[in-house]
Amino acid sequence: MNSFFKVSQRVRQLTITIASVLALGHASANEFTTELGFETQWFSKPPVHEEQTRHNASASLKLDYYHDWDDGNKRVAFTGFARIDANDSERTHGDIRELYYWQAFDNDIEIYAGIRHVFWGVTETRHLVDVINQTDAVENIDGEDKLGQPMVSLLMERDWGTLEAFALIGFRERTFAGIDGRLRPSLPINQDDALYQSSAEQEHIDWALRWSHVIGDWDVGLSHFSGTSRDPLFIPQIEPATGAITSLTPYYEQIEQTGLEVQATKGAMLWKLEAISIAHKDAGRNTAFVGGFEYTLYGIQDTAIDLGLLVEYQFDDRSGIRETTSQNDLALGMRYAFNDVAGTEVLAAMSIDLDDQSRFYSIEASRRINNDWSIAAEARIFSNTDTQSPAFALRDDDYLQIELTRFF
Repeated sequence: MNSFFKVSQRVRQLTITIASVLALGHASANEFTTELGFETQWFSKPPVHEEQTRHNASASLKLDYYHDWDDGNKRVAFTGFARIDANDSERTHGDIRELYYWQAFDNDIEIYAGIRHVFWGVTETRHLVDVINQTDAVENIDGEDKLGQPMVSLLMERDWGTLEAFALIGFRERTFAGIDGRLRPSLPINQDDALYQSSAEQEHIDWALRWSHVIGDWDVGLSHFSGTSRDPLFIPQIEPATGAITSLTPYYEQIEQTGLEVQATKGAMLWKLEAISIAHKDAGRNTAFVGGFEYTLYGIQDTAIDLGLLVEYQFDDRSGIRETTSQNDLALGMRYAFNDVAGTEVLAAMSIDLDDQSRFYSIEASRRINNDWSIAAEARIFSNTDTQSPAFALRDDDYLQIELTRFF
């Protein structure tokens, strides 16, 4: 973490200085919002490890600020996040999700400088091409929460598509639950002793390029990333006297990843595909893809409710130390959008490993209580988990989570 702040110090200081100067002038748009969250988790089974508990609670704070001027052609934006966890000290953390300067020019060129969150992808169950930001894994196992990434980027829009170029300044290590936290590997992770294939370690500058375009009913994206993999490998640490594996050390290798995103909108049907080809330095090449469809039934039984039916297949040929939990899996889901004033939504999904029949169930629901409060719930269930599956460590970590959020 210290290396990250050292690497990105100049970018952040430049952005802070610009924001301070602009705060003295006239703003064409200026907004500050706050979210305060209260989260509780109940686990249905006793923990595998004695350090863990069956109940957990935490509180989170999210701050958002932006300032536009020059007729909306310039912006400074900030998003900060922090959480205090009752049991897991590693989950008690804070992060600058975004802190950047943006400017648009008359020739359809935009520049960004600072810390940003950039999302790529179209599929629902797995985001293979989303490679810019590091996963904040202590927040949730779904991989949706990301750490801020220092960068300088350029966007150019033309008739033939949108081209984006990124220089990623400094690397963020993935966060992991501590020994007191649940939803963690069976062995402790040496988070403070990460290893790197590059001698530059966290100061390595990564590069990325993405082209995207809308062609009729088709949305297409093609990207390439060169740099430090956001997905760490785990090196077993062995006790010499006994030969036992005592812990795992993250290892971040250098990769070249080419990605493809395709989404076709055909009436009520959405066809989706994400595919990647990864070249590992001195270790060959792997491929993976996620593809499927989402079909929406509008106005179920003459109500305002829409029902989306989701089917996706996941393939990944990585094996050994690089093996993932989605090598030959089928995911089925239903999305309910009640289209009411409270914005009620429910997403239920199941994925099954077609090789060993391991299953994972997920239910997410959310709605606004009033203008100041909202409530969200999620349940995760691991079933018939094979002993050789990377998810076997989570076999007893079924849980229900409820979060209340207060908006200011």
